[in-house]
Amino acid sequence: GAVIALINESNTRGIIVSLNCETDFVAMNDRFVDIARKMAAIALASFPASKEDLLALKFDDSYSVAEKLIEQTGVIGEKIEIAYYETLEGAVVSGYIHSGSKLATLAAISAGVPETAKDIAMQAAAMNPVGLDRSSVSADVIERELEIARDLVRQEGKPEEMIERIAQGKLGKFFKDNTLVEQDFIKDNKLSVAAYVAAASAGATVTGFRRVGLGV
Repeated sequence: GAVIALINESNTRGIIVSLNCETDFVAMNDRFVDIARKMAAIALASFPASKEDLLALKFDDSYSVAEKLIEQTGVIGEKIEIAYYETLEGAVVSGYIHSGSKLATLAAISAGVPETAKDIAMQAAAMNPVGLDRSSVSADVIERELEIARDLVRQEGKPEEMIERIAQGKLGKFFKDNTLVEQDFIKDNKLSVAAYVAAASAGATVTGFRRVGLGV
């Protein structure tokens, strides 16, 4: 497949479209990638709220987006579908497409320049955070990580009264490694992502991100 990220001219909106097929042979075809890019452009122009709304939009004078997918499935002989459609809005939005169009990200910051937001989009691509910050990590994930930590601490033979405190410390390490704003910034690991954005853009914050990869 091909995963395409596009940003509007004012850098306030971005979209990701993942157009999937069944084989790499089709995915590497220029015609297939062109169709993916056109569907992404249609999505950016209309900014539909959902994948279903995107499918209902006009692809050209002959087909809707949904009908074009059916038509191309017949032409190519493989199932062609939009697997994911993501949007992001913010004061400053930028995106990143990894080599080969197999992975794309969006990032939004509260103030600053698109280059800073692009740095954060690249961070999200490279480090695959589970959430923006601690508050965005689900209770299920937190409890799972605590249980893993408790089991490890028990196996180490630590006293029972110390287990919860040590497990909470391990949870803090999990947040640092796996939430976007707490991760070490890939271009300067002396800074967290949050500290980098604040320094680059006079106290700005990361307000959101999206990450879509083939098979994700």
